[in-house]
Amino acid sequence: MNNLRRLDLNLLVTLDVLLSEHNVTRAAERLNLAQPSVSVHLAKLRDIFGDPLLLPGPRGMRPTARADELREPLRQALEALERAVSPASPFDPAEARHTWCVAASDYSESTILLPALSGLRSAAPGTRLAVLETVPSRIARQAEQGEIDLAFHTTEGAPSGLHRRALFTERYVLVGRAGHPRLKKRPTLSQFCELEHVIVSPDGGGFYGVTDKALAGAGLARRVVLSVPHFLFVMSVLARTDLVVMLPSRLVRDTSALQVVEPPADVPGFEMAMLWHERSHRDPAHQWLREYIADSV
Repeated sequence: MNNLRRLDLNLLVTLDVLLSEHNVTRAAERLNLAQPSVSVHLAKLRDIFGDPLLLPGPRGMRPTARADELREPLRQALEALERAVSPASPFDPAEARHTWCVAASDYSESTILLPALSGLRSAAPGTRLAVLETVPSRIARQAEQGEIDLAFHTTEGAPSGLHRRALFTERYVLVGRAGHPRLKKRPTLSQFCELEHVIVSPDGGGFYGVTDKALAGAGLARRVVLSVPHFLFVMSVLARTDLVVMLPSRLVRDTSALQVVEPPADVPGFEMAMLWHERSHRDPAHQWLREYIADSV
């Protein structure tokens, strides 16, 4: 370790060229240095290694046994260092073997990942995708530690300190089963409040959301009779009951089994964003994945 502290990269590069040329003058030409500078480097190397390294011979200089031992490990080390500091090579999705990890709710799975999945499999067939459940309080730490590549979250309330890219703006619609007798036309505010509602509460057990907040501003309240943590269960509930639910519109596009109407209440929508950490911001593979997902939604 003491010897390592005394070395610098220039000395190692000089040694590599000297072991190749066996001649100080030719080494100086290759290194674009003055011959005395190369001689100074050689003197420092001899001191560090405690070995003459190169000895005068009939046809230039000949390496010592220690120099012969150093030749291949030194070459490999310099090549590895060259690869490490070289600009990142362009990402080729067709040849990639990456495993990407993303944090997504069931809403994000349906509206962001599902539209991208088929094309992703075609464009990058050798890659794998792991989808982890989104836990908002963990996103920043998971991204920082490399446990996830991307997370999807509403822009409002997204963890600070992460890069973000807005994907789309969402709005709410009123949804019930196809043929629902009270959704043949847009209900009035009074009729809306009389319906029995389901609410999706990601944290579990909540009976108050953005719709209730909007109604409260007008001095009104609705009847929320069921609270569930996932959107998938809501679809089954709607198919078998006369319950209704306020859902993000992208979840119910092209769904003939459901009746979708505009709500009478003015309920604010939200913006969905893609989040990632600085550690992967400039990685070509990561950049490709982000662009692909953004173009797919």
